[in-house]
Amino acid sequence: MDIANPAPFVPVPWAPGPHAQTILSHVWKSHCPDLPWVPGYVNLEPGETLRLEVLPGNSGTVLVLLHGLGGHANSSYLRRNAVLAANRGHGLIAVNHRGAGLGRGLARKPYHCGSTADVAAVVGYARQRFPGQRIVTVGFSLSAAMLVLLLGRDHHLAQPDAAIAINPPGDLEACSQRLIRGVNRLYDRRFLNLLREHVRGCPGAPTLPPMRTLRDFDEAYTAPQSGFRDRADYYAQSSCGPHLATVQTPLVLLTSEDDPFAPASDLGMASSSVHRHIEAHGGHCGYVGNTPTGTHRWMDYAVDHYLTQLSS
Repeated sequence: MDIANPAPFVPVPWAPGPHAQTILSHVWKSHCPDLPWVPGYVNLEPGETLRLEVLPGNSGTVLVLLHGLGGHANSSYLRRNAVLAANRGHGLIAVNHRGAGLGRGLARKPYHCGSTADVAAVVGYARQRFPGQRIVTVGFSLSAAMLVLLLGRDHHLAQPDAAIAINPPGDLEACSQRLIRGVNRLYDRRFLNLLREHVRGCPGAPTLPPMRTLRDFDEAYTAPQSGFRDRADYYAQSSCGPHLATVQTPLVLLTSEDDPFAPASDLGMASSSVHRHIEAHGGHCGYVGNTPTGTHRWMDYAVDHYLTQLSS
């Protein structure tokens, strides 16, 4: 795919390493103006509904924003990117995955890396709500993996016109193993606590057994509740790395070599429809560095840059 890169990422001097990048980007909240969202709903199956935040635009492009594990439509990184897109006149759909955010209590089953049908249902909603407009999806972390699977494996489902995938975990087994080692245990514990809270908000959810890691959670809850035999089956079926080679829709893949638990090295060969942008630094969805626009949010600048090209 013939597309130009944005200015390269240069970490701020006071956050040079992958953990500093990952943690700082999470704890450093940027002020964002409130947007005049209106609610939308996608019914997936009985008892399973997605809550969306919708904002019409006038550019002819609709941006679908998909949060990462433990996030929601009001997560800071989604809010920042939504404001940038709204300023360009784009329509917006910010998704709460099953039971997340304002969708709490609207779904019984969990979302996971293989939830491609959920993303396709949102794409279908976008086409019905905004007929004739260009649909571009942007997924962060776990949702980036969903996008790669949708575009590379599940061609029979509704597809966006273009997509941007940021730091997708390409190999779920390797990712989960990294999360239980060293400093990465901080992230693992954070994910586990968020998901435990998520389960408590799901109607009819089973009582969780004692668990210490995300691997334990996926074995005890994610896999059986989602129809997989076990954790190994879930990880094998839902790892997106091998499916980059069969992507048919224009896709920008933005990731980093130093992601502490989902590095670029876990991703396989890509088709000609994929524009691979691999930075040496940035951590996991971090990218805190100076930009040509005078901000410290290089990830948002890069998404805005690519969205402009994909919308033309």
